Amino acid sequence: MNTTTGFKNVSAADVNKIMNDSDVQVIDVRESYEWAMGHIPVATLISLQTIPANLGQLDKDKKIVVVCASGGRSVSASNFLAGQGYDVYNMVGGMMGWSFATAR
Repeated sequence: MNTTTGFKNVSAADVNKIMNDSDVQVIDVRESYEWAMGHIPVATLISLQTIPANLGQLDKDKKIVVVCASGGRSVSASNFLAGQGYDVYNMVGGMMGWSFATAR
């Protein structure tokens, strides 16, 4: 666990293994045009700048996995969400590191 930020870093392979678990919610913080190019099938799109207004879509009883294109925006979102009391997991490398099935 990254104790200085309050969230945990996970690999794309880890996310692929747990993404369908009932206690996991995958949030994609990219923009809609990036989402349209391909996203994790179970993910929900909530762009980074709209996260504060969309906290109602997140379940505090679930692990929140945050993903972006390369890992930068997801770190920002993970920091914010951890500060709001969520159990947050940042997918290191973002979609650039995702070699599994995608949806469009």
